[in-house]
Amino acid sequence: MKKLSIKYLICLASLSMVGCTKLNEKVLDESSVTGLTDKQLAEGLIAPVYNVLPDIFLHTRYFTLQEISTDEAILPYRGGTDWGDNGIYLSMHRHETVSTDPNVQNTWTSIVTGLSRAVTAISALKTNKDASAPLFLAEARGMRAYYSLLTLDLFGLIFVKEDPNATSKIVRGDEAIKYIESELLAIEPVLDNTTGPGRITKGAVWGLLARLYLNAAVYRDRYAVSFSFQTDDMNKVVDYCNKIISSNQYALASEYFSIFGNANHTNKEIIFAVDQRPDISNSHNRMAYFSLSGDQFPLPAFTSANGTDGPAITPDFYHTWVDANAPTDPAAADPRFYKENLPQADGCVDAAAFNINRGILRGQQYGLTKDASGAFITCPDGKLKVSMLFNTTRSKPTLPVDFTEQVDFTTAGSNYSTGYRVEKYEFSKSSNSGRNKGEADIVILRLADIHLMRAEAKLRASNDAIGALADVNTIRAARTATTPAVALTSMTSDILFRERGFELYWEMVRRTDMVRFGKYEGSWTEKTNSDAKKRVFPIPQNAIDAASNLTGYLKQNDGY
Repeated sequence: MKKLSIKYLICLASLSMVGCTKLNEKVLDESSVTGLTDKQLAEGLIAPVYNVLPDIFLHTRYFTLQEISTDEAILPYRGGTDWGDNGIYLSMHRHETVSTDPNVQNTWTSIVTGLSRAVTAISALKTNKDASAPLFLAEARGMRAYYSLLTLDLFGLIFVKEDPNATSKIVRGDEAIKYIESELLAIEPVLDNTTGPGRITKGAVWGLLARLYLNAAVYRDRYAVSFSFQTDDMNKVVDYCNKIISSNQYALASEYFSIFGNANHTNKEIIFAVDQRPDISNSHNRMAYFSLSGDQFPLPAFTSANGTDGPAITPDFYHTWVDANAPTDPAAADPRFYKENLPQADGCVDAAAFNINRGILRGQQYGLTKDASGAFITCPDGKLKVSMLFNTTRSKPTLPVDFTEQVDFTTAGSNYSTGYRVEKYEFSKSSNSGRNKGEADIVILRLADIHLMRAEAKLRASNDAIGALADVNTIRAARTATTPAVALTSMTSDILFRERGFELYWEMVRRTDMVRFGKYEGSWTEKTNSDAKKRVFPIPQNAIDAASNLTGYLKQNDGY
């Protein structure tokens, strides 16, 4: 049998893309593959291509780049002791990130690792004889295209290679768009449409094509004063969104927060996602614990599972909700803003019924508190006692966990309870900690985004405000588990941008949206930098250094 060293091939690919990553893949050689079927070999090749996704979507990687750099999220130096990290989160928010930023470096490394694994899989699957190989080959090409779309969006370039032993060609602009487009179009006929949402399907390809065409004007001319959205691109967005919508395979969820619940793998709204089911995944996402207070304990069975007092939403983003719904409070006006599972008052609750609130959390928080032994306090009837929370874990037992609107980088604005918090993804109910083993699939594409992309393309192509309004109101009307948001009566580009924020907040699309809508150079809490060069991130310095033997190969982005 032919020797096949997956680890060796991936390392070679990484070096050419640039920089070798520590890998744990099993090395397949003549002895270790004895007895393995072609099917087992094929499955062993495609699995690592997907397995890098949870690393990319860690809270300190892609989330940080896509959210904390925007008007949606801010992460101050909490209490002067937590989340300082040499100021990297302050710099990210202020658009002052440098090429040695570890969040940028780690995001780059994770994506390039995914590319490397895809190239390795593509090379080996071409000669695999199992019946599953053509589908897995198409999926590997699809994931290579997706990872390329990420590098194009974040860093302004892609790597093109077929031979794992060759040096990648670096491509930018329209050539990069055409390459990603050609790869997705080539695999679409081969793909299944029933293997999602954790794998590439026809629906995922249609959605990624729509996303590519929608942003094509940005990718062609990154620093333009205004972007030229081509009618042909926008028509393609509409066409591919129509394919998804008319397939009737997907449906808008009536309960908004079910899309981000622990059982969301079967949610019909999700098209493509990071599969986080505990039985097949490392399930180490931290989306649910990242924003919560250190004194919020969501799991009665685990006294050590709590929040980390991470990012909050900015007052600017909060006021988009307030201004759009005035004089009605946004929690009453829009079911996407907040869902109350736990009454915010003293009381007693059965452990089985205990569930924390979801959405944007404001004001004084209530929940479980501990006695001197570290156990949760109970009521006389044995139920869990719910009471007013204080910052006890932060050695501030008299400071209430009272989330305030104001949050900034001043000493007062950086305290433990400043800023309204976000609990969009459900805290795991089955892991042994809940903190770092989230089991909800992380959404990459879902049907509501498809409607919103179609609406935007209609506006940009032909100023079809009526058609765009219909798409937006379809989403607003769908959340019928409670009273849905009232229908809008008009549609403009600014209203559509606002609606994308309401529907997709915390889903790692905000930076891309802000750039496309011309908002990224604006000012918001603690951010005044208007440098258009910050629309892309710096190429990590360690990657440039690793390619230093290839003169002129990897050039730093302008402005860094």
